[in-house]
Amino acid sequence: MAKSPTSARARPATRWGWWVLAVIVLAIAGAATVFRKEINGYGTIASAYSARVACSCRFVAGRPLKDCAKDKLAGMEAVTLVEDEKAMSVTARFPLVASATATYRKGYGCVLEPWEE
Repeated sequence: MAKSPTSARARPATRWGWWVLAVIVLAIAGAATVFRKEINGYGTIASAYSARVACSCRFVAGRPLKDCAKDKLAGMEAVTLVEDEKAMSVTARFPLVASATATYRKGYGCVLEPWEE
């Protein structure tokens, strides 16, 4: 039985697909290595800012956390917010880089928890 011409053509394309994927992954890893300090700095600032603003929005202004997520600045779409209603705190996370927690304290408003490096 003869092989169909389409299956013979599919193999080289599959090989090229893996090479292209490998090159893209290596390029992203290289860029992340080169810009590691900048990415860590941005992640730390973005998570701390978002936690403090969202905590104030949630526990001082009394708005729902989902509504508070609208207050994040442009470029901070990767930051996720999680609230702990019992502890009156909000934790913001920048994936794989940083997280920060702000807690409401009566008389002080929302205060960032100390950072650990």
